Amino acid sequence: MSKRRVTYYYDPDVGAFTYGLSHPMKPQRMRITHELLTAYDMLPKMHVLRAKRATAETMTRFHTDEYVHFLSKVTPENAQQLTYQGTRFLVGEDNPAFDGVFEFCSISAGGSIAAAQRLMNGQTDIAINWAGGLHHAKKREASGFCYINDIVLAILEMLRTVPRVLYIDIDCHHGDGVEEAFYTTDRVMTCSFHKFGEYFPGTGTLDDRGRGKGRGYALNVPLKDGITDEAYKSVFQPVIDKILEVFQPSAIVLQCGADSLSGDKLGCLNLTMQGHASCVQYIRTKNIPLLLLGGGGYTVKNVARTWTYETACALGIENDIDLNLPWNEYFEWFGPRYRLEVPESNMEDMNIRDGSLDRIRETALRYLSELRPAPSVGLQDVPRESLGQHLGVGDAYEQGPVDELDEHLAQHAKFVYNLQERAAESDSDSDYDSDTSLAQTRTRGGSRSVRSGKQRMSLLTGEYYDVPRLEENGNGYYDLGCGHEPWAQNDLPGLGVRRRFFHSGSRWDSALEKVALERERAGVRNGRVDVGALMAVGGAEQDRMTDPEEMDVDTEEDGSSIA
Repeated sequence: MSKRRVTYYYDPDVGAFTYGLSHPMKPQRMRITHELLTAYDMLPKMHVLRAKRATAETMTRFHTDEYVHFLSKVTPENAQQLTYQGTRFLVGEDNPAFDGVFEFCSISAGGSIAAAQRLMNGQTDIAINWAGGLHHAKKREASGFCYINDIVLAILEMLRTVPRVLYIDIDCHHGDGVEEAFYTTDRVMTCSFHKFGEYFPGTGTLDDRGRGKGRGYALNVPLKDGITDEAYKSVFQPVIDKILEVFQPSAIVLQCGADSLSGDKLGCLNLTMQGHASCVQYIRTKNIPLLLLGGGGYTVKNVARTWTYETACALGIENDIDLNLPWNEYFEWFGPRYRLEVPESNMEDMNIRDGSLDRIRETALRYLSELRPAPSVGLQDVPRESLGQHLGVGDAYEQGPVDELDEHLAQHAKFVYNLQERAAESDSDSDYDSDTSLAQTRTRGGSRSVRSGKQRMSLLTGEYYDVPRLEENGNGYYDLGCGHEPWAQNDLPGLGVRRRFFHSGSRWDSALEKVALERERAGVRNGRVDVGALMAVGGAEQDRMTDPEEMDVDTEEDGSSIA
């Protein structure tokens, strides 16, 4: 097999985090995988790098500012307060606010972004980050054990250099977070092979094909329980071949979620280690820059086995390694056989019994045949730093107090922004939002929207639950549970109206017929805007109830007051 340049990203700290003793997601699986790679002497055959951790600013290339700021502040102690009693950001029990959650996300996202950069710079042919692949995370909330969507961040980095990227997901669960992120573009094709039907997240039907310019560039292959290696290959290989023919991607991202393996605690497919790794082998033969990422997988020893074997596949040495495990720190975990294998079980393949797999394959290939030729895009050099950073000039507020012209322009801009926001709210029902899924699923109680406003599906239990609603405190007000002033009943946002996190400090003065800018309300202190403080309070102003003439002021030693 031809040789490839392989880069492997690993951060020794990633295995030190825990979602909780009873939680099925175990970051320690990356540590065990690394130990197996070391025992098999694969590290000298690769470039082994430790990526720079992603900053909060980097994460906001996809996620909202308030969500990233929340992750940087949340702890187990303040989670109830910062999540508005479990109604925002972290909803349900799937995503606990464990210690170090932001650091864990920065390791995962940093590795995937660095791997994408190295691929695009031509420094490697295959890049690996087993700590990545967290494909359920949404733009403004966590979902399915995933907090920051490192895959979307990596693909966005790739799109700075290449016109088209193909994303392939072989996790047992639908890659809904990545699909939603690129649902309306033709520069990224998403292809997900997953279990569908009464299963988290409940999305990913054949009819979910994208919208607008992205129509046809989201492909889903829904599967039933117990699919085996041969059946999986019979649909995977022809579909991928057709995608490569039609879409002609410049780079491929392969999410290698290991919960599609036989015997997984939360999975229900029946793939062996070799069957799962055959996807990596097949994509490798296409000689296209390839990014391999982790994902799901909750039987830890099988996850480590498979990712070790798939690393060997990336190196092209899978036929040279001994399947009898060498001694390593976790050797006792792999008893009683102590072999690099994940055998299939005696599950019945429901895909073959009713012939549904043939229909799905034919439909998927027909959809791909209807696509127009590969879309093109004009590329140009994109600066990686702002003009101010390049010239060594700091933020505008650091240059001195804002003059009258600046204030006038700010007044006009905020007024126009508010008008646009009100116009957008009236049209919000027609927008595709990451909080609302288009797909419908069938439940025991009948047809139900999977992700309608106040309902969520749990990955842990597979059941639907209602998001807690704000409770009235008895005085006609609704307590937000976060230290804010309570909402009056008549001030609650209406159904179908988007919640606005950042409210302007400006007010329209009907007498003067102009926008009255109140800099203190807007969070300006001594010519600086405290963005962190604004996000911490959700952008809501906190009016002082005392008389302005009786307000306390800080004084300097010489007796002069500080405004």
